[in-house]
Amino acid sequence: MAAPPTNKRTGRIRPARMGDVRPIHALLTIFANKGLMLPRSISSLYDSLRDFVVYEEAGTILGICALHICWDDLAEIRSLAVAEDRQKCGIGALLVESCLDEAKSLEINKVFVLTYQAPFFRKFGFEDRDKQDLPHKIWSDCIHCAKFPDCDEDALIRTTVPGTKP
Repeated sequence: MAAPPTNKRTGRIRPARMGDVRPIHALLTIFANKGLMLPRSISSLYDSLRDFVVYEEAGTILGICALHICWDDLAEIRSLAVAEDRQKCGIGALLVESCLDEAKSLEINKVFVLTYQAPFFRKFGFEDRDKQDLPHKIWSDCIHCAKFPDCDEDALIRTTVPGTKP
C-alpha cells in the first residue's frame, strides 16, 4: 500500500508568530473540546508562543506542535494538533521531527510526551514510561486538568546519546 501524501511541496513548517495565536487556539480548542488534549488559554499561548511551530499551506495553519523545555536536559512535545481533514497526510510527523531537531540543536537528549496516540510516537523512537518516573516539575500543567490525578494518557520518552541517531 502506498504511503499517504505528505504535502511537503505545498506546505512549510515555521516558528509561530504573534498573528498565529488565535488560529493556534482555535485548533487546540477543537481537540480540547473532545477531551483529547488540555485546553490552552490565549494568554498561555502568548506566554509560550516561542515553543510552537506551525505547518502552513497557502497562509492557513493546518498543524501545530510545541517543544517545551522543562529542565536541564528534558523537554516535552506538547499540543500536537493537525486539522481533522488533513490528518494521515504526514503533517504530524513533520511537526514532531521539527521539534526533535530543535531539541537536538539545543542539546536536549530526553524528550517526553503525554499522549493518547502512543503508537504514533513510538514510530519516532519514543518508549513507554511510567508517569511516576518523570520529574515532578512536569506536573505543573496537569494540576489544572480535570483528569488530575487520574490521568489516562500514556507517558513516553525518547532518549538519545549526543551525536547519534536513535
